[in-house]
Amino acid sequence: MPVTKTARRALRNSLRKKRVNDLLKKHLEIAIRTAKKNKSEKTIKKVFSAVDIATKKNIIHKNKAARVKSSLAKIIKPATPRKKFTK
Repeated sequence: MPVTKTARRALRNSLRKKRVNDLLKKHLEIAIRTAKKNKSEKTIKKVFSAVDIATKKNIIHKNKAARVKSSLAKIIKPATPRKKFTK
């Protein structure tokens, strides 16, 4: 338990921030799940926004954000055959 007045204040502050961060992380996970089920461009754009916000606030790592966005972008863009270049 914190002893000093400033330590008690810091504990309250960190607990408050933890609640907010946990809520944002939960919101992000739910958004990703619904985007994978729904697969519409509108929902995936919302997830991109949520991922960017979570990354900016250091809730998730930037590499995880890139990985999530990449996997969702694959859902949007159907696999189109590449054109072969002939000389």
